[in-house]
Amino acid sequence: MKKTYLLVIILIVLVILTICLTTLNKENTATGTSSNKMYESSNLFTERDLEQEVDTSKATSYTISNGNDITITKEGVYLISGTAQNTTIYVEAGDEDKVQLILDGLSITNETMPAIYVKTANKVFVTLKETNTLNVIGTFTTDGTTKLNGAIFSKQDIVLNGTGSLTIDSTKSGIVGKDDIKITGGTYSIIAKEVAIKANDSIRIANGNITLNAGTDGLHAENSDDDTKGYIYINGGNINIQALDDCVHGQSVVQVDDGTLILNGDECIEGTYIQINGGNINIKATSDGINAGSKSESYDVTIEITGGTISVETTSDESDGIDSNGDIKITGGTIKVNSTLPFDYVGNETFTGGIVIVNGTQVDTIPKSTK
Repeated sequence: MKKTYLLVIILIVLVILTICLTTLNKENTATGTSSNKMYESSNLFTERDLEQEVDTSKATSYTISNGNDITITKEGVYLISGTAQNTTIYVEAGDEDKVQLILDGLSITNETMPAIYVKTANKVFVTLKETNTLNVIGTFTTDGTTKLNGAIFSKQDIVLNGTGSLTIDSTKSGIVGKDDIKITGGTYSIIAKEVAIKANDSIRIANGNITLNAGTDGLHAENSDDDTKGYIYINGGNINIQALDDCVHGQSVVQVDDGTLILNGDECIEGTYIQINGGNINIKATSDGINAGSKSESYDVTIEITGGTISVETTSDESDGIDSNGDIKITGGTIKVNSTLPFDYVGNETFTGGIVIVNGTQVDTIPKSTK
């Protein structure tokens, strides 16, 4: 009799566990929760990256002046203010040094050099306090074999954060990083004749108000030596991009987990593996709205949408709303496409969840464009 009771109890427990797991899986599908994210935010940002306030009680202070450069050679916190022309802040610290530059009402206008030039350091934080402006109005020079092409130019990892604002106007690019560029706070307005923000290894955005007006790409990450890199990760913030070419271009992966993106460009999101897990994305494109192509041999060409709210509008009869030169997978989210050619793909199509509305009509399969 006791064994019978025990078996009944075990069966009841197993049934309850099965129901709980089934419910959890349904909830994950409904909300677009992905168990196979390409990147996890917790692995991409440190606690210090995400700090917006800095203790300046022991900071070294500088006030800039015309034609006089500042060179920082060791780890520490530096409070920099003032207005000047043809002045560059150099960072030439040790390989293990972490340098924090606090821009406190800083205004620099240069003719040929970056306003901030990071040569050596382990990592540099550019923390915004009050209102700051960095302009380069002439033709950029070179530093030996290094072609300088950004108002902020960094050969090392750089983090931009803070509670203030930064306006950049550049005859080439706005912010250029040869490693990783992270933005975790602050307000940015960048006008660039070329790329607004460009990195070799990655661009990672956790928060911030970012407005970009680019002569080529808005956000561009590409590494010619390692095609596993060159990725863009967005997990928050308000991002508004006007670009003559791509708004968001990642050589390997473009991943959006959260944030509000308003994108107006030729192609608005381009990468090899594009994964959208959340956020609110509004796209208006003169060419393809979202395009996955083979730019990296390390990833399969794929567009994967597991969540978020996505609106795509194309303005050309020859353009695709969502175009994958490989597979397309939709398991969650709400996708609205207004386009003569709403979807195009050459690989496999998966549609197991979410809402897809094509030119005002909800569909239960992913239509394939016929050109």
